[in-house]
Amino acid sequence: MSTTALPTNTKWWNGGRSPFNASYGKVMMWYFLMSDAFTFGAFLISYATLRFSLNGWVDANHVFNAFPFFGHENLPLAFVSLMTFILIFSSVTMVLAVHEGHHMNRKGVEKYMILTILGGLAFLGCQAWEWTHLLTGEHFVLVNGTIDTMNTTVSHNPWGHFAAQDEVVKAMQNTSPEILRSMVMEHDHSATAASLQNLTSADLISKINLNEVQVAHPGPPSFGSYFFGITGFHGFHVFSGVVINVVMYLKTKLGHFDQRGHYEMIEKAGLYWHFVDLVWVFVFLCFYLI
Repeated sequence: MSTTALPTNTKWWNGGRSPFNASYGKVMMWYFLMSDAFTFGAFLISYATLRFSLNGWVDANHVFNAFPFFGHENLPLAFVSLMTFILIFSSVTMVLAVHEGHHMNRKGVEKYMILTILGGLAFLGCQAWEWTHLLTGEHFVLVNGTIDTMNTTVSHNPWGHFAAQDEVVKAMQNTSPEILRSMVMEHDHSATAASLQNLTSADLISKINLNEVQVAHPGPPSFGSYFFGITGFHGFHVFSGVVINVVMYLKTKLGHFDQRGHYEMIEKAGLYWHFVDLVWVFVFLCFYLI
Protein backbone atom coordinates (compact mmCIF):
# COMPACT_ATOMS: atom_id res chain seq x y z
CA MET A 1 0.00 0.00 0.00
CA SER A 2 1.40 3.37 -0.94
CA THR A 3 1.03 6.47 1.19
CA THR A 4 1.24 10.07 0.16
CA ALA A 5 3.19 12.37 2.41
CA LEU A 6 1.50 15.68 3.16
CA PRO A 7 3.46 18.87 2.61
CA THR A 8 4.94 20.22 5.80
CA ASN A 9 3.32 23.61 5.22
CA THR A 10 -0.24 22.27 5.03
CA LYS A 11 -2.77 24.49 6.87
CA TRP A 12 -5.59 22.52 8.41
CA TRP A 13 -7.60 25.62 9.34
CA ASN A 14 -7.34 29.00 7.68
CA GLY A 15 -9.17 30.86 10.41
CA GLY A 16 -11.94 33.30 9.62
CA ARG A 17 -14.70 34.88 11.67
CA SER A 18 -14.28 34.45 15.42
CA PRO A 19 -17.01 32.18 16.84
CA PHE A 20 -17.26 34.54 19.84
CA ASN A 21 -17.50 37.70 17.75
CA ALA A 22 -14.99 39.21 20.17
CA SER A 23 -11.27 39.79 20.34
CA TYR A 24 -8.90 37.36 22.02
CA GLY A 25 -8.39 39.79 24.91
CA LYS A 26 -12.10 40.08 25.63
CA VAL A 27 -12.59 36.32 25.53
CA MET A 28 -9.73 35.78 27.96
CA MET A 29 -11.14 38.46 30.28
CA TRP A 30 -14.48 36.63 30.30
CA TYR A 31 -12.71 33.36 31.12
CA PHE A 32 -10.92 35.04 34.00
CA LEU A 33 -14.14 36.59 35.33
CA MET A 34 -15.91 33.23 35.15
CA SER A 35 -13.18 31.55 37.22
CA ASP A 36 -13.28 34.43 39.71
CA ALA A 37 -17.06 34.10 39.93
CA PHE A 38 -16.65 30.42 40.85
CA THR A 39 -14.27 31.44 43.66
CA PHE A 40 -16.67 34.00 45.12
CA GLY A 41 -19.55 31.59 44.64
CA ALA A 42 -17.74 28.89 46.63
CA PHE A 43 -17.05 31.33 49.47
CA LEU A 44 -20.64 32.58 49.63
CA ILE A 45 -22.15 29.09 49.39
CA SER A 46 -19.87 27.96 52.22
CA TYR A 47 -20.98 30.96 54.31
CA ALA A 48 -24.66 30.33 53.59
CA THR A 49 -24.32 26.64 54.51
CA LEU A 50 -22.88 27.53 57.92
CA ARG A 51 -25.28 30.44 58.38
CA PHE A 52 -28.39 28.28 58.11
CA SER A 53 -26.98 25.25 59.92
CA LEU A 54 -26.28 27.05 63.22
CA ASN A 55 -28.84 28.18 65.76
CA GLY A 56 -28.35 31.80 66.66
CA TRP A 57 -26.59 34.26 64.44
CA VAL A 58 -25.63 37.91 64.58
CA ASP A 59 -28.26 40.58 63.99
CA ALA A 60 -27.29 42.79 61.04
CA ASN A 61 -29.39 45.62 62.49
CA HIS A 62 -26.99 45.74 65.46
CA VAL A 63 -23.78 44.96 63.60
CA PHE A 64 -24.14 47.55 60.85
CA ASN A 65 -26.01 50.38 62.55
CA ALA A 66 -23.29 53.03 62.81
CA PHE A 67 -22.54 56.04 60.61
CA PRO A 68 -19.46 58.30 60.71
CA PHE A 69 -19.85 61.43 62.88
CA PHE A 70 -23.29 60.34 64.15
CA GLY A 71 -22.08 58.94 67.46
CA HIS A 72 -24.28 56.15 68.80
CA GLU A 73 -27.28 56.90 66.60
CA ASN A 74 -28.99 53.69 65.54
CA LEU A 75 -28.95 53.83 61.71
CA PRO A 76 -29.23 50.23 60.47
CA LEU A 77 -27.71 49.63 57.03
CA ALA A 78 -27.42 53.36 56.26
CA PHE A 79 -23.65 53.32 55.83
CA VAL A 80 -23.49 50.16 53.74
CA SER A 81 -26.24 51.62 51.54
CA LEU A 82 -23.98 54.61 50.94
CA MET A 83 -21.12 52.25 50.05
CA THR A 84 -23.36 50.42 47.59
CA PHE A 85 -24.48 53.67 45.98
CA ILE A 86 -20.86 54.79 45.55
CA LEU A 87 -19.90 51.54 43.85
CA ILE A 88 -22.92 51.56 41.53
CA PHE A 89 -22.24 55.19 40.63
CA SER A 90 -18.65 54.30 39.73
CA SER A 91 -20.01 51.54 37.49
CA VAL A 92 -22.14 54.13 35.66
CA THR A 93 -19.13 56.38 35.11
CA MET A 94 -17.20 53.39 33.74
CA VAL A 95 -20.00 52.77 31.23
CA LEU A 96 -19.73 56.40 30.15
CA ALA A 97 -15.95 56.07 29.80
CA VAL A 98 -16.39 53.05 27.51
CA HIS A 99 -19.02 54.96 25.53
CA GLU A 100 -16.64 57.88 25.02
CA GLY A 101 -13.94 55.43 23.97
CA HIS A 102 -16.19 54.04 21.23
CA HIS A 103 -16.44 57.58 19.91
CA MET A 104 -12.65 58.11 20.20
CA ASN A 105 -13.21 61.01 22.60
CA ARG A 106 -10.05 61.02 24.70
CA LYS A 107 -11.10 63.94 26.94
CA GLY A 108 -14.39 62.21 27.74
CA VAL A 109 -12.61 58.96 28.62
CA GLU A 110 -10.22 60.84 30.91
CA LYS A 111 -13.07 62.61 32.72
CA TYR A 112 -15.11 59.50 33.42
CA MET A 113 -12.08 57.39 34.32
CA ILE A 114 -11.15 59.95 36.97
CA LEU A 115 -14.69 59.75 38.41
CA THR A 116 -14.52 55.94 38.39
CA ILE A 117 -11.19 55.99 40.22
CA LEU A 118 -12.53 58.42 42.82
CA GLY A 119 -15.56 56.18 43.34
CA GLY A 120 -13.33 53.15 43.93
CA LEU A 121 -11.17 55.06 46.39
CA ALA A 122 -14.26 56.33 48.23
CA PHE A 123 -15.59 52.78 48.55
CA LEU A 124 -12.27 51.55 49.92
CA GLY A 125 -12.23 54.43 52.41
CA CYS A 126 -15.74 53.51 53.58
CA GLN A 127 -14.75 49.87 53.98
CA ALA A 128 -11.68 50.87 55.99
CA TRP A 129 -13.88 52.91 58.35
CA GLU A 130 -16.35 50.05 58.74
CA TRP A 131 -13.61 47.55 59.58
CA THR A 132 -12.04 49.97 62.06
CA HIS A 133 -15.39 50.57 63.73
CA LEU A 134 -16.11 46.85 64.09
CA LEU A 135 -12.66 46.01 65.41
CA THR A 136 -11.85 48.87 67.77
CA GLY A 137 -14.90 49.59 69.93
CA GLU A 138 -15.59 49.10 73.66
CA HIS A 139 -18.69 47.15 74.60
CA PHE A 140 -20.00 44.76 77.21
CA VAL A 141 -20.53 41.15 76.22
CA LEU A 142 -22.25 38.22 77.90
CA VAL A 143 -19.74 35.38 78.27
CA ASN A 144 -21.08 32.23 79.94
CA GLY A 145 -23.72 34.20 81.82
CA THR A 146 -21.41 36.95 83.10
CA ILE A 147 -20.51 40.35 81.74
CA ASP A 148 -17.11 40.74 80.16
CA THR A 149 -15.49 43.71 78.46
CA MET A 150 -13.58 44.09 75.26
CA ASN A 151 -10.81 46.59 74.54
CA THR A 152 -13.01 48.96 72.61
CA THR A 153 -14.63 52.40 72.62
CA VAL A 154 -18.30 51.95 71.74
CA SER A 155 -21.06 50.50 73.91
CA HIS A 156 -22.41 47.75 71.71
CA ASN A 157 -21.36 44.30 70.64
CA PRO A 158 -21.40 43.81 66.87
CA TRP A 159 -21.47 40.03 67.06
CA GLY A 160 -24.81 39.20 68.65
CA HIS A 161 -28.30 40.08 69.88
CA PHE A 162 -28.89 42.47 72.79
CA ALA A 163 -29.95 40.82 76.03
CA ALA A 164 -33.15 41.62 77.93
CA GLN A 165 -32.79 43.85 81.01
CA ASP A 166 -33.59 41.08 83.51
CA GLU A 167 -30.93 38.95 81.85
CA VAL A 168 -28.49 41.83 82.20
CA VAL A 169 -29.18 42.10 85.94
CA LYS A 170 -28.71 38.36 86.39
CA ALA A 171 -25.42 38.50 84.49
CA MET A 172 -24.24 41.42 86.63
CA GLN A 173 -24.80 39.41 89.79
CA ASN A 174 -22.32 36.82 88.49
CA THR A 175 -19.80 39.41 87.34
CA SER A 176 -16.60 40.29 89.18
CA PRO A 177 -16.62 43.53 91.24
CA GLU A 178 -13.69 44.85 89.20
CA ILE A 179 -15.75 44.84 86.02
CA LEU A 180 -18.77 46.30 87.83
CA ARG A 181 -16.62 49.15 89.20
CA SER A 182 -15.36 49.88 85.67
CA MET A 183 -18.95 49.98 84.45
CA VAL A 184 -19.95 52.42 87.20
CA MET A 185 -17.02 54.72 86.41
CA GLU A 186 -17.82 54.58 82.70
CA HIS A 187 -21.34 55.90 83.29
CA ASP A 188 -20.54 58.11 86.31
CA HIS A 189 -17.39 60.10 85.68
CA SER A 190 -17.42 61.54 89.23
CA ALA A 191 -16.95 58.08 90.72
CA THR A 192 -13.44 56.86 91.56
CA ALA A 193 -11.99 53.44 92.19
CA ALA A 194 -11.25 54.36 95.81
CA SER A 195 -14.83 55.46 96.51
CA LEU A 196 -16.20 52.22 95.09
CA GLN A 197 -13.68 49.88 96.66
CA ASN A 198 -15.76 48.77 99.66
CA LEU A 199 -19.14 48.57 97.91
CA THR A 200 -20.80 45.20 97.41
CA SER A 201 -21.85 43.90 94.01
CA ALA A 202 -25.48 44.77 94.78
CA ASP A 203 -24.48 48.36 95.64
CA LEU A 204 -22.45 48.65 92.43
CA ILE A 205 -25.33 47.32 90.33
CA SER A 206 -27.71 49.84 91.90
CA LYS A 207 -25.43 52.66 90.74
CA ILE A 208 -25.55 51.54 87.11
CA ASN A 209 -28.25 52.93 84.87
CA LEU A 210 -29.41 49.80 83.07
CA ASN A 211 -30.94 51.88 80.28
CA GLU A 212 -27.43 52.99 79.32
CA VAL A 213 -25.98 49.48 79.31
CA GLN A 214 -26.38 47.49 76.13
CA VAL A 215 -25.25 43.94 76.67
CA ALA A 216 -25.19 41.48 73.81
CA HIS A 217 -24.76 37.79 73.26
CA PRO A 218 -21.60 37.23 71.26
CA GLY A 219 -22.27 35.73 67.88
CA PRO A 220 -20.31 32.77 66.49
CA PRO A 221 -16.67 33.55 65.63
CA SER A 222 -17.32 32.11 62.18
CA PHE A 223 -19.31 35.22 61.30
CA GLY A 224 -16.30 37.46 61.77
CA SER A 225 -14.05 35.03 59.89
CA TYR A 226 -16.35 34.93 56.88
CA PHE A 227 -17.21 38.62 56.99
CA PHE A 228 -13.65 39.92 57.08
CA GLY A 229 -12.43 37.19 54.74
CA ILE A 230 -15.00 37.69 51.98
CA THR A 231 -15.33 41.48 52.22
CA GLY A 232 -11.53 41.70 52.38
CA PHE A 233 -11.22 39.53 49.27
CA HIS A 234 -13.73 41.76 47.51
CA GLY A 235 -11.92 44.86 48.75
CA PHE A 236 -8.71 43.50 47.24
CA HIS A 237 -10.53 43.20 43.91
CA VAL A 238 -11.72 46.81 44.21
CA PHE A 239 -8.17 47.92 44.98
CA SER A 240 -6.86 45.96 41.98
CA GLY A 241 -9.54 47.57 39.83
CA VAL A 242 -8.52 51.03 40.99
CA VAL A 243 -4.89 50.28 40.07
CA ILE A 244 -5.96 49.01 36.64
CA ASN A 245 -8.12 52.09 36.08
CA VAL A 246 -5.24 54.39 37.04
CA VAL A 247 -3.04 52.65 34.47
CA MET A 248 -5.81 52.97 31.85
CA TYR A 249 -6.19 56.66 32.67
CA LEU A 250 -2.46 57.29 32.26
CA LYS A 251 -2.36 55.42 28.97
CA THR A 252 -5.33 57.47 27.79
CA LYS A 253 -3.62 60.68 28.90
CA LEU A 254 -0.49 59.73 26.96
CA GLY A 255 -2.50 59.03 23.81
CA HIS A 256 -1.62 55.34 23.54
CA PHE A 257 -5.13 54.32 22.58
CA ASP A 258 -5.39 57.02 19.94
CA GLN A 259 -2.24 55.59 18.39
CA ARG A 260 -3.81 52.12 18.35
CA GLY A 261 -6.99 53.46 16.83
CA HIS A 262 -9.32 51.97 19.44
CA TYR A 263 -10.09 51.98 23.20
CA GLU A 264 -10.66 48.28 23.69
CA MET A 265 -8.46 48.21 26.79
CA ILE A 266 -10.90 50.59 28.50
CA GLU A 267 -13.70 48.18 27.64
CA LYS A 268 -11.82 45.22 29.13
CA ALA A 269 -11.07 47.20 32.30
CA GLY A 270 -14.77 48.03 32.39
CA LEU A 271 -15.71 44.35 32.30
CA TYR A 272 -13.58 43.74 35.38
CA TRP A 273 -15.03 46.77 37.19
CA HIS A 274 -18.62 45.74 36.47
CA PHE A 275 -17.82 42.25 37.76
CA VAL A 276 -16.56 43.74 41.03
CA ASP A 277 -19.80 45.72 41.34
CA LEU A 278 -21.92 42.65 40.64
CA VAL A 279 -20.11 40.58 43.26
CA TRP A 280 -20.79 43.30 45.83
CA VAL A 281 -24.52 42.87 45.24
CA PHE A 282 -24.28 39.25 46.38
CA VAL A 283 -21.99 40.14 49.31
CA PHE A 284 -24.47 42.82 50.36
CA LEU A 285 -27.33 40.32 50.16
CA CYS A 286 -25.60 37.58 52.16
CA PHE A 287 -24.05 39.64 54.97
CA TYR A 288 -26.19 42.75 55.34
CA LEU A 289 -29.74 41.72 54.39
CA ILE A 290 -30.15 38.04 55.28
